[in-house]
Parts: sequence; C-alpha cells; structure tokens
Amino acid sequence: MLPLRYPQRWRLAGLILLLLVLVGAVMPAFWMWPDKGRIVVWIGGVDKWVHCLAFTFLAVWFAGQYRPRSYWRVAIGLLAYGLLIELIQRSISYRSAEWSDVLANVIGILIGLAIATFGMGGWSLRFESWLETRRA
Repeated sequence: MLPLRYPQRWRLAGLILLLLVLVGAVMPAFWMWPDKGRIVVWIGGVDKWVHCLAFTFLAVWFAGQYRPRSYWRVAIGLLAYGLLIELIQRSISYRSAEWSDVLANVIGILIGLAIATFGMGGWSLRFESWLETRRA
C-alpha cells in the first residue's frame, strides 16, 4: 500500500465499494420485476457494460492505493472477486452465472489498470495532499 495518511479509511471505503458491487450483483434483475416493459431489451445489452464499468472503477480505485508493481495483485484480487460473484449468482435462483460476465470483468480490470498506469495511479495520495492544503 502507498504511504497514505488514512489507510484504514481507504480500506473501509474499498470494502464498502466491494459490498455495493456485491449487492448490485445479487439483487433481483430488472426483468424479474413486475413492470417489465421495454426495459428488458435495454438491460440485456447493458449488462456487460455495467460489469465492465464496475470493474474498471474498482481497478482504478484500488490502483490509487497501491504502487504500480502491485497492480498484478489488484488484478488477481478483482478477478477472484468477480469469480466469487458469479459463483454466488449461480446459487441464487433468480440470477445466472455467465462466462461473458467474467470476460467483461477482466476487460474492465485491464482498462482500469491501464488508466492507472497512464496517469491515475496513486490518485489517493494526490487527493490526501489536496485535502491537507485545503485544511491549511
């Protein structure tokens, strides 16, 4: 982890983000709700994008707290988390596990780590520094 002033707060925020993603992954899908309408067609195409964007965000988030040489650990951790979500979805009657979701997660992780590598890495240090200058 980077030498952050508030590492416990960053870890807590990261845990909350992971829990929010898990809640979103296990809640009933929109097409299971009574008023389906046209949303079924729209959601069907958006699902993979949501996976990709969620894991892009998570990768950028965690890369902001770790050195670039640890990005592979971020990638492995998020991949394992994505697989865990799919296993949980497989055990829920109203959800399904799909390899294409895992692929979308992997693409999101790679995009997020590329964003971190080309400028956003260590963003949490810069944020803490900005916060300190505002307090002074």
